[in-house]
Amino acid sequence: MVKVKTFGIDLRPLKTMMELSQLDSVVNTFIAENNVKRVITVSDTATTDDTGETIGLIRVLCYEV
Repeated sequence: MVKVKTFGIDLRPLKTMMELSQLDSVVNTFIAENNVKRVITVSDTATTDDTGETIGLIRVLCYEV
């Protein structure tokens, strides 16, 4: 069965690489702990505030169990 899971993270100035690494770790842990047999797609999109500044990231994982 195909499923979709969404992950989100806030981004702070000068901390982005650390936060992206943490997001990768969360997604990898989810894959390992939930018997994911096949990852179909992973997609990232940025969220912005009213001035257009990037303030967060949403990662969508489409997978098979």
